[in-house]
Amino acid sequence: MYDIDATHDPKLKSWVASANETGAEFPIQNLPFGRFRPAGSNGGWRIGVAIGDQVLDLRVAGLIDIDDMNALMASAPQERAALRRRISEGLREGSGDKAAWSEALLAQSKCEFTVPCKVGDYTDFYTGIHHATNIGKQFRPDQPLMPNYKWVPIGYHGRASSIVVSGQDFKRPSGQTKAPDAAEPSYGPCKRLDYELELAYYIGAGNALGEPVPMADAEAHLFGVGLFNDWSARDIQAWEYQPLGPFLSKNFASTVSPWMVTMEALAPFRCAFKRPEGDPQPLPYLDSKGNRERGQLDITVEVLLQTGKMREAGTAPHRLAMSRIAEAAYWTAAQLVAHHTVNGCNLQPGDLLGSGTLSGPTPDAAGSLIEQTQGGKQPILLPNGETRTFLEDGDTLILRGWCEREGAVRIGFGEARGTVRG
Repeated sequence: MYDIDATHDPKLKSWVASANETGAEFPIQNLPFGRFRPAGSNGGWRIGVAIGDQVLDLRVAGLIDIDDMNALMASAPQERAALRRRISEGLREGSGDKAAWSEALLAQSKCEFTVPCKVGDYTDFYTGIHHATNIGKQFRPDQPLMPNYKWVPIGYHGRASSIVVSGQDFKRPSGQTKAPDAAEPSYGPCKRLDYELELAYYIGAGNALGEPVPMADAEAHLFGVGLFNDWSARDIQAWEYQPLGPFLSKNFASTVSPWMVTMEALAPFRCAFKRPEGDPQPLPYLDSKGNRERGQLDITVEVLLQTGKMREAGTAPHRLAMSRIAEAAYWTAAQLVAHHTVNGCNLQPGDLLGSGTLSGPTPDAAGSLIEQTQGGKQPILLPNGETRTFLEDGDTLILRGWCEREGAVRIGFGEARGTVRG
């Protein structure tokens, strides 16, 4: 487990003034990693750390001599901790690095960003028990959860090549669908486009083929966490998902936030992993003392929608849902790593593990439209009078996340934003 140290001190302030503002997403206690370049530049992607409304170019600051984020992620936890301490020391008030490092800062508003690392493989899990139950009730009222759900972390292999960074539009997907009363399927644009509120867990150091990662070591293989929207074509999914799971209904686009909040930064925001009374306890390979005591992440996430009409009128996005991960996730990130590798599967630096839709226990915490609208039967009324059952062309969907706790400085995750185009 990652420990709380001097870099988390709530009294720390930065000489970057915007990092000290109340509610700042990127105070000096955060220091998330991402890849950027000056807007309009055709140069290569650089490794940066967010501080306030600025980006610190780590190479220009003399902190690293590479531009390969995956190689940095593969370094040992103690090396990463040392780099975090050095960045924290150089950015804090009174630092002798201020003059030199000021030349390594660039305003985020003058940057463009890409996916924070090269994602080689992507696996999407199904850890949100409330989401799984809500969806199950629509299709299997007598048995919402399959018998294996509470025993094994369910997942499927997704498509890494279509993962895009926040701010990019994507085209409405087409595929086969079949109406319940139709004799044959038809082909055309998706009519039931949805979002899924998820977290992205990024792998740091990998494991050798054939060597499972035990629970005691699983945390050391996690680099950080970002926001993740696994766009879903529900009508295409309903026709194709039996017997092998989602395919074209999922692989057309997934949106991530540009920043990876490191496991070190999240140390103050851990909580106990508990199963509801009466539920089975994890099998031994998915259990450890550390995971029981501090395995869960206490992150709050929210979903906002801005329609094309709202954007034209200058109306702010409308919140659709807000959820806490500690209430939503049935499995921890460490358990996903242990299960993914128990058969000897080799994870590699930059691999992405999607959490699955993280719906909370109440309707206002539902992490997808298929839940909120009961499969399209109960439209959502928006403040401007528009209604939605599923996403329409021109709709912008925004995910945001943050951690806050007494005795610690609030940290944010940025946002994962995407717009549907016809």
